[in-house]
Amino acid sequence: MSDPSLAPLPHPHRPGSARAALSYPAYRLIWSGLFLSNIGTWMQNLALPAYIDHRTGSAKTVSLLVFAQLGPMLLLAIPGGILADRVNRQRFLLTMQWIQLVFSLVLALIVSVDGPIWGLFIAQISIGIGNALNAPASQASIPLLVDRRDLAGAISMNSIQLNASRVAGPSIAALLALWGISTAQIFVLNAATYLFLIVALTRVVLPDIRGQHPERGWRRALTGLRISRERGVLARLLLTMTGFSFFSLVFVALFPSVARINFGVDPLGSTYRWLYATWGLGAFFGALSTGTVLASVHRPMVIRRGLIGFSISLAGFALMHSPAPAFPIGFCLGVFYFMAANSMATVFQQNLKDDERVTMMPLWFMAFGGTVALSGLAAGPIIDVIGTQSVLLFGAAFALFLSWWSNLDRLPSDSFLTQP
Repeated sequence: MSDPSLAPLPHPHRPGSARAALSYPAYRLIWSGLFLSNIGTWMQNLALPAYIDHRTGSAKTVSLLVFAQLGPMLLLAIPGGILADRVNRQRFLLTMQWIQLVFSLVLALIVSVDGPIWGLFIAQISIGIGNALNAPASQASIPLLVDRRDLAGAISMNSIQLNASRVAGPSIAALLALWGISTAQIFVLNAATYLFLIVALTRVVLPDIRGQHPERGWRRALTGLRISRERGVLARLLLTMTGFSFFSLVFVALFPSVARINFGVDPLGSTYRWLYATWGLGAFFGALSTGTVLASVHRPMVIRRGLIGFSISLAGFALMHSPAPAFPIGFCLGVFYFMAANSMATVFQQNLKDDERVTMMPLWFMAFGGTVALSGLAAGPIIDVIGTQSVLLFGAAFALFLSWWSNLDRLPSDSFLTQP
């Protein structure tokens, strides 16, 4: 039953659905720009680790590269959130896109001449810094383009575009490779796709809502921890995602090494690109399900079942030793991965006030993306010695444990701002 005190929604769709979110013109424009830009990003995310693995044959080196990409999220997400609360977010976001565009071109130049590995790391760290500073402002601003009642649909659509681009990027890269397009040229194409989001950002006005926090100086960085401690659901979700990212998402950071060691797949070959795209296709359908067929299902239950399905799929992925069965299992792995992750992100954002987003979302990025970088850094040397199977099986067991520990229904009602 709708609340008569609330203004009517500006669309006829079910509140919180994906169609409801897309009915807002500004949100739809930014969503489209992000989608097209992320296609290029995932082309590069596929090609660069594969290039490094092919050139060095070392999971440790690949893990260092992934840390260069995602590690800045650990160090700069909170400062990025504080900075985004003090400057014009629209200009700030545009600046971060240009930084990432320029250093993608630098990557292309270095790879085109098989330049030094350290040069690739410097360029990748620069892109990672731009992304780490960009993420809090972006994720705090985009949900404000829709009514709060449609927030779940907007979050679902964000995950859909991310995972659709995760499918499209590698698929396009595989086709381009058949046509003789080089790794360096893929990086040039990625640089060009940043222009889609840059144009979109120049055509909308982002809401400028800033947090009012009494803390100053270094204490401001701890504001998010205080809020999560006072609102138990936030703390539980942050801890769940941190553990999940570190112990269970090793394969995300080291996908080319897992494919090479487990399945004998060349990371620069077309089989690897299609395997990666298949996993991404599963993630797309997992994200899509949370905004469509699962939109009305109790989200804590979706989280638990997603983690259980992920655990079973990851165990199967670990035990396979040929590419053929890895394709359907990889698809299921992607489905359950984003069923769980997207549902956690939705409950997390639904329990934030609008002026808390730029403070709290950095913690989410640290728990998700930043911790994946640490996971790869820790697991890379281990995989070089003992292989992937034991590491992945431990991650599967830990996900099964989290399916029990993360049960939000056991939390007291005062742990929530909005009941899931």
